[in-house]
Amino acid sequence: MRARVLIRPKEGILDPQGQAVEQALPALGFSGVRNVHVGRLIELDVDDPSEVPEMCERLLANPLIEEYEIVTEVGGRGALSGSGAGRPAEASR
Repeated sequence: MRARVLIRPKEGILDPQGQAVEQALPALGFSGVRNVHVGRLIELDVDDPSEVPEMCERLLANPLIEEYEIVTEVGGRGALSGSGAGRPAEASR
């Protein structure tokens, strides 16, 4: 099974990459962009998707400053399976 882990800085944590993108977009002609956060996506093929949250807590994310969202692929479609750092997961589809 394919699992996707979306990792981003927690709210209130400095995000210099997000700030740089937010400042650069108007110079390229894009207006109305606010609150930009830059994170990372990790894709894993796993036999047991129930192990992915522990992988996130122990290695993939820094739970002190980052939150994560886990999305698993079921039959070619994304299905939300959980989130970390005490924040509710939000499906982006």
